[in-house]
Amino acid sequence: MVTLIWGSPPTVDQATWRRELEALRVREKAATAELDAIAAQRRRLPMVELPDYVLEGEDGPIRLVDVFDGKHQLIVYHHMWTSGQQWQCSGCTGFSAQFTRLEFLDAYDARFVIVTTGAIDEVIAYKRRVGNQMAWYSSADSPFGADMDAPPGGGFAVNVFLRQGDTVYRTWHTTSRGVEQLSHMFALIDVLPYGRREQWQDSPDGWPQYPTYSGWASSPEIARAYGSENPNREGAA
Repeated sequence: MVTLIWGSPPTVDQATWRRELEALRVREKAATAELDAIAAQRRRLPMVELPDYVLEGEDGPIRLVDVFDGKHQLIVYHHMWTSGQQWQCSGCTGFSAQFTRLEFLDAYDARFVIVTTGAIDEVIAYKRRVGNQMAWYSSADSPFGADMDAPPGGGFAVNVFLRQGDTVYRTWHTTSRGVEQLSHMFALIDVLPYGRREQWQDSPDGWPQYPTYSGWASSPEIARAYGSENPNREGAA
């Protein structure tokens, strides 16, 4: 007999399992339909015209309209930043480390980039240290971050923009758990029997539960896996 360290779901026959699964499927399909309805409402949101912001890129100053790189739609992840620190927010670092293949957005006339309030030299050095594959920009000398609800010393956020000619419009914004829909990490973890294993999670008695965020990789761990500290990475020191 297998002895489990933690609690586990009850063992039932195939017919019972199928019946319970189909009952859950009703709720899952309802949630999918609601997400579709939310997306439809999002597409109907009004937008607001923005001024001509100038950010700093790896190659120097760049207008926000040029960050689109010819596309008409732009997603911006606002990465939390503390100047002078070797390691930045592990949540932001881990979240953005997921996105290694974004070329599929080309077919949708869109781009996904990171903007943060750190100085560009620090920003690019950090990008390389942790092995991030996204395009990074700095709003250190621009009110862009503050105007987009991601000020210096503030939290992370996502903003979406639409370009019409040389004019940029803000179409959508979210933060906190609203950002989860862009992540595949949580979707994968949430289908596991034990889920995220965090204390806030509604789980049966006996399920493993640990402090929130305790399962997340630290920024140094991400750097060792993907960045310049990984001895197996091409170009690593």
